[in-house]
Amino acid sequence: MIEEFLNYLRFEKNRSTLTAKSYGDDLRAFERYFQGLGDQITWESVDSDIIRGWMEDMMDRGNSATSICRRLSALRSLYRYSLSRGLVQVNPTLRIERPKMGKPLPQFLKESEMDELLDASTWDTSYQDALARTIIITFYETGMRLAELIGLDDVSVDFVNRQFKVLGKRNKQRLVPFGDELYQVLQEYLNQRNEQIVRKSQAFFLSKNGVRMNHNQVRYLVKKHLSLVSTLKKRTPHVLRHTFATTMLNNGAGLENVQKLLGHESLETTEIYTHTTFEQLKKVYEKAHPRA
Repeated sequence: MIEEFLNYLRFEKNRSTLTAKSYGDDLRAFERYFQGLGDQITWESVDSDIIRGWMEDMMDRGNSATSICRRLSALRSLYRYSLSRGLVQVNPTLRIERPKMGKPLPQFLKESEMDELLDASTWDTSYQDALARTIIITFYETGMRLAELIGLDDVSVDFVNRQFKVLGKRNKQRLVPFGDELYQVLQEYLNQRNEQIVRKSQAFFLSKNGVRMNHNQVRYLVKKHLSLVSTLKKRTPHVLRHTFATTMLNNGAGLENVQKLLGHESLETTEIYTHTTFEQLKKVYEKAHPRA
């Protein structure tokens, strides 16, 4: 479908070779994204949620709003063309809003939502559920970045000292501790993985095919399960990172300690979470003010 659309641009719309190439690059980037979500997804079956997920993925990777708008524009053009030619039945880009300029405050889940999500009784005994629950708890209890979690190998998990050896941005290593609950969850996942999965990778988190999980697969699992308890527009791994940071600050952790756990180079980056910790401020007010 992409090639037919590019030929239309070149020969009917007289667009330059460079313009056609730019459209092609952007459209193939989207194609790689949705193919990573599963073999069953095609250009015809793409819906607005998949497109929004792609946009969130680009935002979390640091793409500018301008770049995202350009790629979305290319996608709109492709679907308008395809709809007019009868290649698709619907245009999934119609209700997609362009990303707004400016940096929004971090979104995070409430503690009650996390409790509901992680309630062991709501998960079944399948490997996929064990994998998803372990990934979500790891994000929530460590604040890891998506790339850091995917990059974990078995040797990265130190059960004796209860810590992860994480490779962060610019290949900087840091140690991230974990507590009793995550220790137990990791052990149970590991036992089930070793019993049921034919291993083809040294990665700690393996797909059912025995290979390292990729970005899109983890995003899909997280969004699927966060959607059960939250109405946030963003339901990504980064939201769980935000939730970790906000929870730590709300419960008395120092800003510099949170900075180290998150792997932020600058304290200014961590300070954005202070804007979201109203619950902490409210607790102080209610405790200290005589009329509260």
